Amino acid sequence: MSGYLFLAILGLSLIAFYVGRSTANGFVAAGGAQIHSRPIYHGAFAAVWVGIPALILVLLWLLFQDPVIDRLMLSSLPSSLTEGASASRMSLYLSEIRNVASGRIFGEPSPEILAAAERLQAWQAIAQWTMVVVVLALMVLALYIARSRMAPAFRARQNFERALDLLMIFSAVVAVLVTLGIIVSLTFEASRFFRLVPPQEFFFGLNWEPQIAIREDQVAGTGAFGAVPVFTGTLLIAAIALIVAIPVGLFSAIYLVEFANARVRGIVKPILEILAGVPTVVYGFFAVLTVAPAIRQAGSLMGIAISPNSALAAGGVMGIMIIPFISSLSDDALRAVPQSMRDGSLAMGATRSETITRVLLPAALPGIVGGILLAASRAIGETMIVVMAAGLTATLTANPLDGVTTVTVQIVTLLIGDTAFDNPKTLSAFALGLVLFVVTLCLNVAALRIVRRYREKYE
Repeated sequence: MSGYLFLAILGLSLIAFYVGRSTANGFVAAGGAQIHSRPIYHGAFAAVWVGIPALILVLLWLLFQDPVIDRLMLSSLPSSLTEGASASRMSLYLSEIRNVASGRIFGEPSPEILAAAERLQAWQAIAQWTMVVVVLALMVLALYIARSRMAPAFRARQNFERALDLLMIFSAVVAVLVTLGIIVSLTFEASRFFRLVPPQEFFFGLNWEPQIAIREDQVAGTGAFGAVPVFTGTLLIAAIALIVAIPVGLFSAIYLVEFANARVRGIVKPILEILAGVPTVVYGFFAVLTVAPAIRQAGSLMGIAISPNSALAAGGVMGIMIIPFISSLSDDALRAVPQSMRDGSLAMGATRSETITRVLLPAALPGIVGGILLAASRAIGETMIVVMAAGLTATLTANPLDGVTTVTVQIVTLLIGDTAFDNPKTLSAFALGLVLFVVTLCLNVAALRIVRRYREKYE
């Protein structure tokens, strides 16, 4: 239903565009009047007035529809189910009701759940049709208002540009609010985790075995939440990836800018950038089926024991994946260096290699550092390659031939399935995410200071 509604919004916006443009053309044809703005701006003004409010209304409706229905659903359940039930139990009720309503029935649901599922289907249908009627009525009203405002002296271009300004401000506010929401949610859930697990154990503990007791008499069910092995595994794999990607990406950018002719550049650069479009699961299969066996075979020939899931395999393949980030941005930064700086260096008697190392690279350092930072962030946040090639076991080691895990892999592992955020095991994922966010932010701030220092020196 929502997809058809978006198509309807697009179609009515196009109709509004043609109505607005035809109205402006009619002013000219009627008496040869001079209109303030071109007809295309009248059409754009009508399309914006019709499309943007309807789109915002649909997005807000979809955002709040499910929480409102969930609250109504819980309040409609009989007291025999809700009396004394915990938040996790209520969440399980909602999940079961939604599964039954969508046809995913496992076992024999109770009569109360069946009745609630029927109510849910009815309420969802009412909400969907109400949304359609309200949005269509809003669009017709907006088209009428926009059409009534048009006149030969109407400043359609200024009003259209003002609407675009408001749209951009709204988009910026949404982006800021989403970022703040992520930070607040991470901080809140992480604070709940640290109330259950001491921070010193999390930051300095050397054993990572997140688990919870299923039975009261279960032995060793309290879990261990020392995250040092997870952090070291993340840094180890990211370091291996950068060791592979930085030289290859930087040297390829230097070759394409300074040595390759136009024909070679037209072939090599697109091939390098294709690597950025390959799905990460393909890299994961490549690491598992090709790179990891090759590394194990090479190690056995030299008498070195190598883990089936090694950090070297995951980091090496990840380094191949992030080469385009470094190569493309370094290429752009090197090409942005003025030709006069090259000519001046060569005129002073410097060789071509000296010009590259002492003039071009320092002048292009901000762009190069930006590419390396982007690649590092991509490597730290990668999940699929590490899941498939490195493993899930948190091992405290600096040996790239051993199997390690990363922060992102543990977050995915901890949040798989129907989980309730009321125990240290699931809440530890938010603590890991908060630490990863803070570390990435600190690295970016430090890098910006370095970039600013060199920019002041070479500009």
